[in-house]
Amino acid sequence: MKTPRGLSGAELADCLCRRWGYRKVHQEGSHIVLQTSDPSPLRVAVPAHTALRVGTLNSILRAVSRHKGTTRQDIIDSL
Repeated sequence: MKTPRGLSGAELADCLCRRWGYRKVHQEGSHIVLQTSDPSPLRVAVPAHTALRVGTLNSILRAVSRHKGTTRQDIIDSL
């Protein structure tokens, strides 16, 4: 259940789009804004940095897992 290190924001955004039903809405500066409407609307801002900080990554994973009704580990395994 260890959080991956060295994961870039673009890689995380690509994974969330491909496997978890998110789509890229737009990019504001260095943040990629993703949106989903399944099961309800949710927007997530992902920093487009070369390596995400562990706390930032955990926060994004927690929000997505809570919204999708799954565990953080399922999302980490799909990376």
